[in-house]
Amino acid sequence: MNPDNQLKEYTQRCQARVEAALDDWLPDENILPQRLHQAMRYSVLNGGKRMRPVLTYCTGTALGSDPDTLDGPACAVELIHAYSLVHDDLPAMDDDSLRRGKPTCHVEFDEATAILAGDALQTLAFHVLASDERMTASPANRLEMLRTLTTASGSHGMVGGQAIDLDSVGKTLDLPSLENMHIFKTGALIRASISLATLATPNVDTEIVTRLDHYAKCIGLSFQIQDDILDEESDTATLGKTQGKDRQNNKPNYPALLGLAGAKQKANELHQDALDSLDAFGDEADLLRALSLYIIERRH
Repeated sequence: MNPDNQLKEYTQRCQARVEAALDDWLPDENILPQRLHQAMRYSVLNGGKRMRPVLTYCTGTALGSDPDTLDGPACAVELIHAYSLVHDDLPAMDDDSLRRGKPTCHVEFDEATAILAGDALQTLAFHVLASDERMTASPANRLEMLRTLTTASGSHGMVGGQAIDLDSVGKTLDLPSLENMHIFKTGALIRASISLATLATPNVDTEIVTRLDHYAKCIGLSFQIQDDILDEESDTATLGKTQGKDRQNNKPNYPALLGLAGAKQKANELHQDALDSLDAFGDEADLLRALSLYIIERRH
């Protein structure tokens, strides 16, 4: 099968799988407090590429894991991602009105409800990792999974990256500073998506874990570079969010620093580095290879 078609079909299966699992974990919207639960479900079950869960499942495929044991980790990373989008869109942050082609949570509901929905989605992610009975990881590994996700989500990860991003508005960053910001803001949760899969799988060799983490670091940066490129080249209808927002807010990004051609070259270099880190694998890692290519070629 063509690698692109193989990835497309696999991604669709993963998306359907994690959608069903998320639907099970999210509180019913008719349960008190209804408006909060409606906002939570609206923010999670409203489309999206589900790239982080797909990464978790792809890594599991490369390691020979049982997909049933990966549903919890896949849901956990997506819930953290969803909460971050709700909070990032708030007026005090990026002040955006469109997400995945729909009104953002604070526009559809209200600002206070959006804050509470984000808070609840964040805590639900950790509840899933602590409670999912289908996970077969040892107690020590389950604890390490919680530690991994808290680190990736907090001041040494995603939240810290957002703080650096806000502090960088109107400033000119050099390449190492820009990469460091995105290693925190975007890359930490992408790396956690892969780390959770390795922790959910018994007896993974340390060298394999290191190689997979390097792959994750590379695609985390290439994903952000492509996001920045699309913010310049695409349009609002295609992106499902406001095009040109970074330029409008005077935020540093890769095209501003490297130019469009330089940003595209950097993304391609990271893609090749990601492929090199998978040299120890055979065909079982083809989905990870195809996903790295998809990240730098995607149009939304």
